Amino acid sequence: MEQYIGLSNIDLFIIFIYMVGSLILGSYCTRYVDSVEDFFTAGKALPFWAIGFSVVTSDIGATDFVAVSGAAYKYGVAAANFDWLGSMPAMVVAAFVFVPYFWRSGVFTIPEFLGRRYNSAVQFINGLIWAWLLFIGLSMMLWITADKLIFTILGWPQYPVVFLTAAITGIYTISGGLTAVVFTDVVQLIVMYVGGFSLLALTVWEVGGWSALESKVLAMGPEYANHFTLLLPNDTSTPFPWSGIVFGLGIVMAIAYMSGNQVVVQRTLGARTEWDAKGGMLFAGLLKSMIPLMVALPGLCAIVLVPGLDNPDRAVPEMIRLLMPPGLRGLMFSALFAALMSHISAQLNSTATITITDIVGQYRKWKGHGPMDERRAVFWGRATTFIFIVTSAILAKPIGDQDSIYVFSQMLLSLFQGPIFSILLLGIMWPRANSKGALAALGVGVPFCFILNFTPGVFTISDPFLYVAMYSFLLSFVVCVVVSLLTKPEPEDKIRGLTWGSVLHSDEAQAALNERVGS
Repeated sequence: MEQYIGLSNIDLFIIFIYMVGSLILGSYCTRYVDSVEDFFTAGKALPFWAIGFSVVTSDIGATDFVAVSGAAYKYGVAAANFDWLGSMPAMVVAAFVFVPYFWRSGVFTIPEFLGRRYNSAVQFINGLIWAWLLFIGLSMMLWITADKLIFTILGWPQYPVVFLTAAITGIYTISGGLTAVVFTDVVQLIVMYVGGFSLLALTVWEVGGWSALESKVLAMGPEYANHFTLLLPNDTSTPFPWSGIVFGLGIVMAIAYMSGNQVVVQRTLGARTEWDAKGGMLFAGLLKSMIPLMVALPGLCAIVLVPGLDNPDRAVPEMIRLLMPPGLRGLMFSALFAALMSHISAQLNSTATITITDIVGQYRKWKGHGPMDERRAVFWGRATTFIFIVTSAILAKPIGDQDSIYVFSQMLLSLFQGPIFSILLLGIMWPRANSKGALAALGVGVPFCFILNFTPGVFTISDPFLYVAMYSFLLSFVVCVVVSLLTKPEPEDKIRGLTWGSVLHSDEAQAALNERVGS
C-alpha cells in the first residue's frame, strides 16, 4: 500500500498564501488591459528584467522538476544538456539574430511574422501546429502535477487538483493577459529558486556531497557507468548520443525552440524597447544556466536515496515525501505550483494569441471579413483562453499519462521544429526564399519527421527525436532553397525590413513596417 504524508498547518498556510497572492497579483493586472495589444503583448511596456524572469518561468515547469530529474535518474547527467547546451547558446543566437526582427515588425506571434515574410497559408499552418503543440503541453503540465507530484506525495485525487490549479491560473490569465502572466512569473521564479535549491541542498547533504554521490552511484552497477558523462558515446542506447546532442539539439532544436517558440518569444514581443527585448533574452540565459543544478542533480541523488523506482519520473516526489520537513515541504509545494502555474499561464496566453491572430484572423481574411475591433478581439482572446484551460483539464489524463514525460514532449517538438526552423532561418537570412519554397518545405519536411520517427529500424536507438529534428531540418532547408530558386522571388517591397541587413539600420524599412502594421 502506498504511504502518503500529510501537510502540517504551516505547510498549508504557505501554500494558501502563495495561491491567494498569485491570484490577487494576476487579477490586479486587469486594470492595464484596454486593448488587444495590452492583452497579447502587455502594451509593449515590459522591462528587460521582467522579460528575463518570465522567459525562464514560462520555459521551466513541472516537466523540469519531475521529468528532467526522472531523465537524470534513468540516463544520467547527459539530460542536463537540454538546459545547458540546449538553452544558453541558443538564447544568445535568438537575442541577436531573431528577436530584433520580431520586435521591430510589431507582430503578435511568430506565425504572423512568417505570414508577412511568406504568405497567409504559411502563417495559418504554423498557427495550427503551434496551437496543437501548446495545447498538448498544457494538458501534460496539469496531469504531471496532479498525478506524479500531488498524488504521489499526498494521495489526493488527481482531477480535483487539475481543476483547482486550472481555475486559479485561468482566472488571472483571462483577466490580465500577458501583463498578468509576466509579473506573476517574477514572483514565481523567486519561489521556484528558493524551493528548488532547498531540495538540492537537502539531497546533496543526505548523500554526503558530490564525491560521495559519484562513488555511490558508480558502485551500484555497470548500468550507471555513464551517468556522470555529459556527452555520451554515439552508440549509446539512451536518447542522448553526443552527435544528436551537438547537432540535433544544439544547432536545430535549441535554436528553433528559443527563436521560434511562441511561449518564449512572446515575452520579447512585449518589450518596451529593442534593447529590452534583446537584454531580456540574454538575462534569461544567465538565469537558465542554474536550472540544471536545481532539477537534474536531485535526480542523480535519488539513485542513492530512493533506488529501484519503476517510474523515474517519481524520483523527486519520493524525495519530497521522505526527506523534507514541515515548513520546507510547504515551500517546495509552492515552488512546484509556481512552476506549474507559470508554465500553464504562458501556454494559455500564447495559445490564445496564436488562435486569434493566426487561425481565426486568417480564416476571417479568407472569408472576406475585416479584422476584429479591439473590444471583440480582447473578448475572444479571453474566451479562447477559457476554452483551452477547460478542455485541457478534461483531457489531462489521456494526454499526460505517459511513461517518460520528457522524452515524449521532446519527441512531439521534433516532429515539427526542423521544418519550421528551416523556413524561419531562410526567411531572415536569405531574401530569395519565397512562399512556394516555404510551403514545399513544410509539406515535405513534416511528413518526413513522422516517417523517420515511427518507421521501425531506421535508427538503432528507441527514441531518435534528436536525429529526426536534425535530418528533417536539412531536408526542409534543401527543399525550400531548390523550390525558391525554381520559382519567382518575392517582391522587394514585401520583404523589405524582414531580412538580414534591411531592418536594423534602415529608416525606410521601418517606415514600411510601421505602415504594414497599421494596415
